[in-house]
Amino acid sequence: MAKIKTSYFCQSCGGQSSKWMGKCPSCNEWNTMVEEVIHKEEKKAWKQQSTSSQVSNKPSTIAEIKYESLDRISSGDKEFDRVLGGGIVQGSMVLIGGEPGIGKSTLMLQVALAIRHLKVLYVSGEESKTQIKMRAERLSSQSDHCYILSETNTQNIFKQIELLEPNLLVIDSIQTLTSAHIESSAGSISQVRECTAELIRFAKETSTPVFLIGHITKEGSLAGPKVLEHMVDTVLQFEGDRHMSYRILRTIKNRFGPTSELGIYEMTGQGMRQVTNPSEILLSQREESLAGVSIASTLEGNRPLLVEIQALVSNAAYGTPQRSCTGYDAKRLNMLLAVLEKRCGFRLGTQDVFLNIAGGIKVDDPAIDLAICVAIVSSYNEMTIPINFCFAAEVGLGGEVRAISQIEKRISEAEKLGFEKIFISKHNKLSVDFSKLKIEVNSVTKIDQVISYLFG
Repeated sequence: MAKIKTSYFCQSCGGQSSKWMGKCPSCNEWNTMVEEVIHKEEKKAWKQQSTSSQVSNKPSTIAEIKYESLDRISSGDKEFDRVLGGGIVQGSMVLIGGEPGIGKSTLMLQVALAIRHLKVLYVSGEESKTQIKMRAERLSSQSDHCYILSETNTQNIFKQIELLEPNLLVIDSIQTLTSAHIESSAGSISQVRECTAELIRFAKETSTPVFLIGHITKEGSLAGPKVLEHMVDTVLQFEGDRHMSYRILRTIKNRFGPTSELGIYEMTGQGMRQVTNPSEILLSQREESLAGVSIASTLEGNRPLLVEIQALVSNAAYGTPQRSCTGYDAKRLNMLLAVLEKRCGFRLGTQDVFLNIAGGIKVDDPAIDLAICVAIVSSYNEMTIPINFCFAAEVGLGGEVRAISQIEKRISEAEKLGFEKIFISKHNKLSVDFSKLKIEVNSVTKIDQVISYLFG
C-alpha cells in the first residue's frame, strides 16, 4: 500500500507548508494551517473512460485559436441572468454562498424548474427526494426535465451523470460531498477542494454549467479554503435578513461579466419573486419630509438605484461619542464628519452620529457622500430636506464636490421616480445634455453651497 502524503495549507490564503506552523508565513494569520492529504493514489478523470486526458495538448498561437461565440443559456429569471452577466455560460462553475435559511436552495430549485428546455440534474446531499418534492409543490412549479438525486458520493454522482447526460448540474451543497480519493470527513478542507476540482474537470470537459451551493462561516466568508473562490468562475453572495422578506443576490467575482452586479428578490410563500424596480422598495413610503433623511443615487454594477440615507445626530450621553453605521463604511463616515467640522464649521465632535442605509442594502459607492453629509446636517439642525430632492456626488477632503461616473443613468433613474431636483458636481455638467431632461439639475463645486441652499 502506498504511503499517504500530507501537507499543511492555510485556510485564509491557500499557502502550503511541509509542517504545521502557528502563523502562516504568507498572510501572517494565526491558527489557520490545516493538514490535508495531497496524494493517495493515481487519480482518474471524472469519467473512467475519458479520452480527453489521452489527447496531447500542444501550444497554439493566438491567431490559430478558433473562437465560436456561444449563446448564453437563459434561466428564465431576469434578475438571475443579470447577476451572471446576461445568462448562464456553458462550462462555467458558479459558487453561491449565503447564511443558513436565507433561501439558496429555494432559489436554485426555482431556477432548475424554470429551465424547461434543458435537462437539469439537481443533486442534494442535505435533503431527501420527498423533501425537495414538498418544496417544489410550495413553489407551484413542475418540470419534466428536472431530475432529483439524493447522493453525497462523487463517484456515484458521476455514474448517474454518465447515464442521464444533463445539460445543467446543481449541487446542494458542496460541503456534503465526499470523494473516495481523500480520507477525511465530509466538509473538511481537503474534501471540499477535491470535490470541487472533480466537478470543474467535468464542467470543462463536457461544457456543462455547474452550480455549487456553499455555506458561509461566522465571519461571513465562504466555508472552505480561500482558494475555492479562485477555482470557480463566478462567486455569488446571497444576502439579507432572515426576518425580512427581501434578499439581495450580489456578484463578487465573474469571469464572464461585470462584478458588483445586483439582483433583488422578495421571499414569499411561493418562492422568490423578482423585484424589477428595486428603487421603490429602497425608498420608504413617507408622506412628509423628515429631518435627517436624504435620497442618494447610486450604482450597483450597471444598475442605478435610489437609496434612502437616514442619519441621527444627538448629544453624547457619555464621554466618548458613538459612531455607528449600518450598510456603510464606518471609516468613511468619520472622514465625512471631519470634513463637515473642518470645512463647514459644524461641531460634531461631541455628538453621537448614527447612519443607516434603508432597505438592508450595503453601499460602498462614493457617490452617496453628498447625501450622507446633508442628512447629517439636517438631523443636526433639525431641519428637513424637501422630499423631491436627491443627490449624486462625491465629497473630497477639501470640501469640494467631485464628479462621479455614469451620471446620466443616475439622473434618468431619479427622473423616472418623480424627483424634481438633483444635486451633482459642476464637473459632471459638461458631459450631460439637459435639453431633454424634465428634472432640474443643480451643479455645485463646494459642499457649503449645498448646505447654504438647503438650510440657509
